[in-house]
Amino acid sequence: MMLQAGFHDVPAGHIAAVVTHLEMRAAAPVRSGAGAEGLSLLRIEEPDPDWYRALFLRVGGQDWLWFSRLLLDDDALADILEDADVHVYVLRRDGLDIGLMELDFRQPGACELAFFGLVSSAIGTGAGRFMMNEAIRLAWAAPISLFHVHTCTMDSPQALDFYQRSGFVPVRRQVEVVPDPRLSGLLPETAAPHVPILK
Repeated sequence: MMLQAGFHDVPAGHIAAVVTHLEMRAAAPVRSGAGAEGLSLLRIEEPDPDWYRALFLRVGGQDWLWFSRLLLDDDALADILEDADVHVYVLRRDGLDIGLMELDFRQPGACELAFFGLVSSAIGTGAGRFMMNEAIRLAWAAPISLFHVHTCTMDSPQALDFYQRSGFVPVRRQVEVVPDPRLSGLLPETAAPHVPILK
Protein backbone atom coordinates (compact mmCIF):
# COMPACT_ATOMS: atom_id res chain seq x y z
CA MET A 1 0.00 0.00 0.00
CA MET A 2 1.39 3.38 -0.99
CA LEU A 3 1.28 5.95 1.82
CA GLN A 4 -0.23 9.29 0.98
CA ALA A 5 1.58 12.53 1.79
CA GLY A 6 1.09 13.71 5.36
CA PHE A 7 1.36 12.36 8.88
CA HIS A 8 0.63 8.74 9.78
CA ASP A 9 0.17 7.41 13.29
CA VAL A 10 2.69 4.93 14.71
CA PRO A 11 1.23 2.63 17.40
CA ALA A 12 2.46 3.03 20.97
CA GLY A 13 5.44 0.78 21.67
CA HIS A 14 6.51 0.76 18.02
CA ILE A 15 9.20 2.47 15.98
CA ALA A 16 9.12 3.58 12.35
CA ALA A 17 11.92 3.87 9.82
CA VAL A 18 12.29 4.74 6.16
CA VAL A 19 14.00 1.83 4.42
CA THR A 20 16.00 2.39 1.22
CA HIS A 21 16.66 -0.60 -1.05
CA LEU A 22 19.75 -0.37 -3.23
CA GLU A 23 21.08 -2.48 -6.10
CA MET A 24 24.30 -3.06 -7.99
CA ARG A 25 23.92 -4.67 -11.42
CA ALA A 26 27.64 -5.05 -12.23
CA ALA A 27 30.73 -5.08 -10.07
CA ALA A 28 31.68 -1.57 -9.02
CA PRO A 29 35.35 -0.57 -9.23
CA VAL A 30 37.53 -0.98 -6.17
CA ARG A 31 37.78 2.21 -4.13
CA SER A 32 41.28 2.97 -2.97
CA GLY A 33 42.11 4.43 0.40
CA ALA A 34 44.18 4.08 3.53
CA GLY A 35 43.12 2.11 6.54
CA ALA A 36 43.75 -1.51 5.50
CA GLU A 37 46.78 -1.92 7.76
CA GLY A 38 46.29 -4.75 10.24
CA LEU A 39 42.91 -5.73 8.77
CA SER A 40 41.86 -9.22 7.79
CA LEU A 41 38.48 -10.54 6.65
CA LEU A 42 37.83 -14.14 7.62
CA ARG A 43 34.95 -16.39 6.64
CA ILE A 44 33.47 -18.26 9.61
CA GLU A 45 32.18 -21.55 8.24
CA GLU A 46 29.92 -22.56 11.16
CA PRO A 47 29.52 -19.56 13.44
CA ASP A 48 28.67 -20.29 17.06
CA PRO A 49 25.29 -18.63 17.74
CA ASP A 50 26.53 -17.01 20.96
CA TRP A 51 29.61 -15.57 19.23
CA TYR A 52 27.48 -14.35 16.34
CA ARG A 53 24.90 -12.68 18.61
CA ALA A 54 27.62 -10.95 20.63
CA LEU A 55 29.24 -9.48 17.49
CA PHE A 56 25.83 -8.62 16.01
CA LEU A 57 25.01 -6.66 19.17
CA ARG A 58 28.36 -4.86 19.26
CA VAL A 59 28.18 -3.89 15.60
CA GLY A 60 24.50 -3.06 15.23
CA GLY A 61 22.39 -3.67 18.30
CA GLN A 62 23.66 -1.04 20.68
CA ASP A 63 23.90 1.85 18.24
CA TRP A 64 21.50 1.09 15.39
CA LEU A 65 18.77 -1.18 16.80
CA TRP A 66 19.67 -4.29 14.81
CA PHE A 67 17.46 -6.94 16.36
CA SER A 68 16.10 -9.34 13.73
CA ARG A 69 18.60 -12.12 14.44
CA LEU A 70 18.09 -11.73 18.20
CA LEU A 71 14.50 -12.94 17.79
CA LEU A 72 15.73 -16.38 16.66
CA ASP A 73 16.47 -19.30 18.96
CA ASP A 74 19.71 -21.25 18.56
CA ASP A 75 18.28 -23.79 16.11
CA ALA A 76 16.65 -21.21 13.85
CA LEU A 77 19.77 -19.05 13.85
CA ALA A 78 22.02 -22.04 13.17
CA ASP A 79 19.82 -23.05 10.22
CA ILE A 80 20.65 -19.71 8.58
CA LEU A 81 24.28 -19.40 9.60
CA GLU A 82 25.17 -22.97 8.59
CA ASP A 83 23.44 -22.76 5.21
CA ALA A 84 26.06 -23.25 2.49
CA ASP A 85 24.67 -20.23 0.64
CA VAL A 86 25.04 -17.86 3.62
CA HIS A 87 28.61 -16.62 4.05
CA VAL A 88 29.46 -14.98 7.38
CA TYR A 89 32.64 -12.93 7.66
CA VAL A 90 34.33 -11.20 10.56
CA LEU A 91 36.61 -8.22 10.09
CA ARG A 92 39.57 -8.26 12.45
CA ARG A 93 42.16 -5.65 13.23
CA ASP A 94 45.13 -6.72 15.31
CA GLY A 95 43.22 -9.78 16.50
CA LEU A 96 40.07 -7.94 17.58
CA ASP A 97 36.66 -8.51 15.97
CA ILE A 98 35.57 -5.10 14.66
CA GLY A 99 33.15 -5.85 11.83
CA LEU A 100 30.46 -8.21 10.60
CA MET A 101 29.60 -8.96 6.99
CA GLU A 102 27.08 -11.45 5.71
CA LEU A 103 26.56 -12.41 2.05
CA ASP A 104 23.34 -14.30 1.30
CA PHE A 105 23.32 -16.23 -1.99
CA ARG A 106 20.09 -18.15 -1.31
CA GLN A 107 18.24 -16.36 -4.14
CA PRO A 108 19.54 -17.81 -7.44
CA GLY A 109 21.50 -15.28 -9.48
CA ALA A 110 21.63 -12.73 -6.67
CA CYS A 111 23.52 -11.86 -3.52
CA GLU A 112 22.11 -9.87 -0.64
CA LEU A 113 24.48 -7.94 1.58
CA ALA A 114 22.35 -9.02 4.51
CA PHE A 115 24.45 -7.43 7.26
CA PHE A 116 27.38 -5.05 7.05
CA GLY A 117 28.71 -3.01 9.91
CA LEU A 118 31.57 -1.98 12.15
CA VAL A 119 31.96 -1.36 15.85
CA SER A 120 31.71 2.37 16.54
CA SER A 121 35.45 2.82 17.15
CA ALA A 122 36.24 1.54 13.63
CA ILE A 123 33.90 3.89 11.76
CA GLY A 124 35.83 6.49 9.77
CA THR A 125 39.10 4.56 9.85
CA GLY A 126 38.93 3.10 6.33
CA ALA A 127 37.87 -0.31 7.63
CA GLY A 128 34.44 -0.01 6.05
CA ARG A 129 35.89 0.76 2.64
CA PHE A 130 38.23 -2.22 2.94
CA MET A 131 35.35 -4.51 3.90
CA MET A 132 33.11 -3.19 1.12
CA ASN A 133 35.82 -3.75 -1.50
CA GLU A 134 35.99 -7.34 -0.30
CA ALA A 135 32.19 -7.66 -0.28
CA ILE A 136 31.99 -6.57 -3.91
CA ARG A 137 34.83 -8.88 -4.94
CA LEU A 138 33.36 -11.89 -3.14
CA ALA A 139 29.78 -11.30 -4.29
CA TRP A 140 30.67 -10.89 -7.96
CA ALA A 141 33.01 -13.90 -7.90
CA ALA A 142 29.78 -15.91 -7.90
CA PRO A 143 27.51 -16.19 -10.98
CA ILE A 144 25.16 -13.34 -10.05
CA SER A 145 23.51 -10.47 -11.91
CA LEU A 146 22.30 -8.59 -8.82
CA PHE A 147 23.97 -7.48 -5.60
CA HIS A 148 21.57 -5.73 -3.24
CA VAL A 149 21.35 -4.22 0.23
CA HIS A 150 18.98 -2.10 2.28
CA THR A 151 19.50 0.49 4.99
CA CYS A 152 17.15 2.58 7.07
CA THR A 153 16.90 5.84 8.96
CA MET A 154 17.80 4.09 12.22
CA ASP A 155 21.18 3.06 10.79
CA SER A 156 24.25 5.25 10.80
CA PRO A 157 23.51 8.52 8.98
CA GLN A 158 26.61 7.78 6.90
CA ALA A 159 25.31 4.42 5.65
CA LEU A 160 23.18 5.47 2.68
CA ASP A 161 25.85 7.76 1.23
CA PHE A 162 28.50 5.09 1.82
CA TYR A 163 26.52 2.50 -0.13
CA GLN A 164 25.97 4.92 -3.00
CA ARG A 165 29.65 5.87 -3.13
CA SER A 166 30.43 2.14 -3.21
CA GLY A 167 28.37 1.69 -6.37
CA PHE A 168 24.86 0.79 -5.16
CA VAL A 169 21.89 2.64 -6.66
CA PRO A 170 18.68 3.34 -4.68
CA VAL A 171 15.67 1.66 -6.32
CA ARG A 172 12.89 1.68 -3.72
CA ARG A 173 11.86 3.28 -0.43
CA GLN A 174 9.46 1.89 2.17
CA VAL A 175 8.28 2.74 5.66
CA GLU A 176 8.69 -0.07 8.20
CA VAL A 177 6.83 -0.10 11.53
CA VAL A 178 7.88 -2.70 14.11
CA PRO A 179 7.57 -3.26 17.86
CA ASP A 180 10.38 -1.45 19.69
CA PRO A 181 12.87 -4.18 20.71
CA ARG A 182 13.92 -2.14 23.74
CA LEU A 183 10.48 -2.44 25.30
CA SER A 184 10.50 -6.24 25.11
CA GLY A 185 13.95 -6.46 26.70
CA LEU A 186 15.52 -7.78 23.50
CA LEU A 187 17.80 -4.73 23.58
CA PRO A 188 18.54 -2.43 26.54
CA GLU A 189 16.56 0.81 26.77
CA THR A 190 19.88 2.66 26.45
CA ALA A 191 20.38 1.33 22.89
CA ALA A 192 20.13 3.80 19.99
CA PRO A 193 19.42 6.93 22.04
CA HIS A 194 18.78 8.83 18.80
CA VAL A 195 15.52 6.85 18.38
CA PRO A 196 12.96 7.94 20.99
CA ILE A 197 11.11 5.32 23.02
CA LEU A 198 7.36 5.91 23.00
CA LYS A 199 5.54 3.50 25.29
